Amino acid sequence: MDRRTFLKTNAQAAAAGAALGLCSADASAATQPGEKAAPAASKAPAILVSFAADDHRRRLLNIAQCTRKIRKCMRQHLIADYLPAQCVYNLGEYPSRTRWEPGEYDEQELDRLKNHGIQLIQVMDEWNDRYGMFGGNKLTAVNPEGFRRFVSMVHQRGIKIIAYASSGYFAGHDPEYRQEWTRPGDAIGGWWDLPRCSPASPGWRAFFLPRMVKILEDYELDGLYNDWGYVPNAAKQIKQPAPDEVVAFPETPDHDGAVADLLHLIYAEVKRRGGIYKVHADFANEPRTGGLKVYDYLWVGENVENADGLRKATKNHTPYVVPCIQGTAARVESENDHFLHAIPYMQFPLLQAGRPLTGERGVIPIPRLPGVREGGFYEAAWKYYQAHPNGPYIYGGWDPIPPNPAMRPAHARWLKQYLPLVESGTWAYLEIAESDLFARPLPNDCVASVFANRELYLVLANYGQSAALVETADAYVVADDPGAAPSRTWQLPQRTLRILKACA
Repeated sequence: MDRRTFLKTNAQAAAAGAALGLCSADASAATQPGEKAAPAASKAPAILVSFAADDHRRRLLNIAQCTRKIRKCMRQHLIADYLPAQCVYNLGEYPSRTRWEPGEYDEQELDRLKNHGIQLIQVMDEWNDRYGMFGGNKLTAVNPEGFRRFVSMVHQRGIKIIAYASSGYFAGHDPEYRQEWTRPGDAIGGWWDLPRCSPASPGWRAFFLPRMVKILEDYELDGLYNDWGYVPNAAKQIKQPAPDEVVAFPETPDHDGAVADLLHLIYAEVKRRGGIYKVHADFANEPRTGGLKVYDYLWVGENVENADGLRKATKNHTPYVVPCIQGTAARVESENDHFLHAIPYMQFPLLQAGRPLTGERGVIPIPRLPGVREGGFYEAAWKYYQAHPNGPYIYGGWDPIPPNPAMRPAHARWLKQYLPLVESGTWAYLEIAESDLFARPLPNDCVASVFANRELYLVLANYGQSAALVETADAYVVADDPGAAPSRTWQLPQRTLRILKACA
């Protein structure tokens, strides 16, 4: 059975698997070149298929210890169906003079990403023909056959792939766009030329939703990534409705009714196919849905100027949160800051990878927008690339200019430590407030979280600007140095993260 048939006919089986917490954390199992990876629903997590009685006993005893010793924490969460190792893959420049074409470079890069531990790849807006330069639009591929070939290359390595499909942004210059879908003045102009289409517009829904489903079916994807193209009610400045808009739901600062309805319909369809749905909300926003589930993953961080503020704003968002500190907006002290802000809150940063981003897309003439240039990040990236044709390279729009070449090795190093913490079946206890885990109270600006499965891990973070001393009631070892002597005393320099493992 081919992948497309599987997605169409086995939706009920996939949904049942999701209900059991099925996860593809081991989906990187080797496949031969040209061989399709097995559907993810066939890869049950170890806790369901290979835990012996002793494994279950160890897990339950560790959870029992947490139940006794942790009296209060910000959040408890049972981890299942979680793929934290995510990557934004730059396919090539768009707009462009020729179509991007996957080739040997991509084969080698995908091998590197598999060895890195990447589980999920997303492709951004350059996969589609937003400006109609090759006869398509924002919901069709620049190179349909090339994109199918790339999807197959990803699947051959046991990695999942999702593609950009915005439920709000569409191209204002596209001949099929209708102004009545958009609230007057609600658009990003210039080079982007992206009106925000109202989620309450019947016409926009009728146009977008069938084409969104077609993306899933035409390219055999594992799901979709939605840059939602929506300003929440709490931040909305434009009050006038779109001409084609039906006000059917309560719309308050705490509840975005129409967009919640639309996102849940999309989410349900993706899940019916056994797929993955990822939403990107601007800044540190979280969709206000009144309890409706609308995503598997939420990407946050765009245009956030303070990384500490991002952490505080998103630390209790509904899991799973994927932070990406925008390098051109929020400066960090080192590449390790990305992980300091994320890991104690059961988050893991996106990796930017793929083909080097040259930025030439920002200076390519666009027939439908004569004389318009990007004049921002991509123009700066183009100038940088011309001055540094041999690298180090920029790979995505969230990279700083100049890029930090230490980021990718750091991502691999921290990912290796993070994955054991979030094995399927783990109970996470985030930001512990009251417990018997420590010999004395945690110092100011220090945070502790616990991850309990067959092993018990304690994550310590010092967000302060001075060193801190943490004393634990029990002995631990440093997780990435199990040969080190056990200790109950832990020195935390300023702005540092330590992952500890409980002694047996």
